[in-house]
Amino acid sequence: MTVDRILPTDEAHDLLDLTRELCARELAGAADDFEARGEFPRAKLRTLGRAGLLGLPYPEEAGGAGQPYEVYLQVLELLAGSWLAIAEAVSVHTLACYPVFAHGSDRQRKLLPDMLGGELLGAYCLSEPQGGSDAASLTTRATFDGDAWVVDGTKAWITHARDADFYNIFCRTGGPGPRGISCLLADAGTPGLQPQKAERLMGLRSSAPSQIVFDNCRIDADRLVGAEGDGFTIAMQALDAGRLGIAACAVGLAQAALDYAVAYAREREQFGRPIADFQGVGFMLADMATQTSAARALLLSAARLKDAGRPFSTEAAKAKLFATDVAMRVTTDAVQVLGGYGYVSDHPVERWFREAKLLQIVEGTNQIQRLVISRALVKG
Repeated sequence: MTVDRILPTDEAHDLLDLTRELCARELAGAADDFEARGEFPRAKLRTLGRAGLLGLPYPEEAGGAGQPYEVYLQVLELLAGSWLAIAEAVSVHTLACYPVFAHGSDRQRKLLPDMLGGELLGAYCLSEPQGGSDAASLTTRATFDGDAWVVDGTKAWITHARDADFYNIFCRTGGPGPRGISCLLADAGTPGLQPQKAERLMGLRSSAPSQIVFDNCRIDADRLVGAEGDGFTIAMQALDAGRLGIAACAVGLAQAALDYAVAYAREREQFGRPIADFQGVGFMLADMATQTSAARALLLSAARLKDAGRPFSTEAAKAKLFATDVAMRVTTDAVQVLGGYGYVSDHPVERWFREAKLLQIVEGTNQIQRLVISRALVKG
């Protein structure tokens, strides 16, 4: 069904029309083949980058498109409805560009046009095998040696680990806790930076993450992003916006599942009438539609706070929590509407069902989002 959107400018309407065109021309029908092969769609992302979709929320003077977050997130929603792996890759790349944009040196910021244009793909190396949610306890260490930082340790669940051109590495350069963490920028192919085999995932197999082992990895001193000890602050600032990106992906997935279930229920007949006419199915579709609209509204409310320069961390946590839970419910119900057909790969709802589960975990589990929200309530 057509979503009635209120957009701030005619340019935003044109941008969403362009996104729909690219989805139809470049993405439609491609996901299943890439998923089956476990192949990352790098060329597809480069095409989107050249169309200007990989730097949307960054200012034009930095090489971006200067779009407000409420517009960028609706582009992500459309991409996710076509192919989640693409939307998630755009979201992660946008996240990975933030450290250099917001805290990079003049020399580092010279890379921004290629980063935001999609010629250089980024990875965000924060999580570790023993410290996913507890980022402040990370153990990957960087020791200063003459003119370089020497990094040793292991990162886990890194999107684009095997395909990125640049890596933001959050590592310990000082004592324990968040103030001992710094951010380093490394190029692909840096000696000692060793991506491992891709994880075997339930869903999103065309963009499977992997571990990265750092073994005596030397990174030039001028690749420190921001000041020493600023890494945790940089990471958390980026994650607030990244959670909105994942929420947008969830809304797009839910909308796609809803649309597919409605179309199926209109055509599928039982007892001489479309199953959509039966109250048990019709009420399920009504709940799916209501939840999806509510998730979109919560997401856009948080985005508008960000665009207005107002605090939005708690609202981002709410949006990520609610939208990803909605995606799980709606895709589950879409499978139920299709019955046995929903459980076979001839219909995309089984893939969307598997993909929705991941969104409740990445960019901070939904339990972490509840912790963020509850702490904000207690603090008043």
